[in-house]
Amino acid sequence: MAITQAIANAFKKQLLEGDQNFSSSGGDVFKLALYTSSATLNSATTSFTTTNEVANTGTYASGGDPLAGQNTSIASGVAIVDFADLSFTGVTLTARGAMIYNTSSAVTNAAVAILDFGADKTATSGTFTIQFPDFTTAAAILRISG
Repeated sequence: MAITQAIANAFKKQLLEGDQNFSSSGGDVFKLALYTSSATLNSATTSFTTTNEVANTGTYASGGDPLAGQNTSIASGVAIVDFADLSFTGVTLTARGAMIYNTSSAVTNAAVAILDFGADKTATSGTFTIQFPDFTTAAAILRISG
């Protein structure tokens, strides 16, 4: 079992079909869920699953939380997406990775991206924060280039 950092293949197709909307006003609602090292998530993952999701603790509940502050931009031929950092408080958990997924009705719970933390990350009676990379063409969490 493994978590492999990837953009979901189904997401790429949904982009071409106009089923994903990252607009900061009126766009789709995206969520982030946390997973244990027992999860198998990769580019072939098509939708949110509770299998090997981190257990409910503190402010973390099944399905994770909505991502806020989504923003898009394009520079030097690279389109990018950003989200505000996300924190779960009062948690005791160990997570190996996460899934960003779309909760809109057009593609209900469709996987967007799989995040591999590289190792188990733990919080004990504390705060677990997902810190998104800089909103640049070289670092943004989602980048599309030709």
